Amino acid sequence: MLTLLMTILFCWLFFKVLKLAFRVTWGAAKILASVLFIAAVPLLIVCLLFAGGLVLLVPVALVAAAFGLLKACT
Repeated sequence: MLTLLMTILFCWLFFKVLKLAFRVTWGAAKILASVLFIAAVPLLIVCLLFAGGLVLLVPVALVAAAFGLLKACT
């Protein structure tokens, strides 16, 4: 009878510890994800601005070249 009681107690404690381990891991993962998100969003915005700026430079350079050619021809 004592063995059965200890087995039940051990299983109950095991599941409590497992639940705590998942909560701690989930909390650590949320903290790490938040830190990475805080670091990644400004970097993403800067990269998008530079990439968008480089994409916009091509048509602007073509228009400037066209105006330069028209100005040189007349």
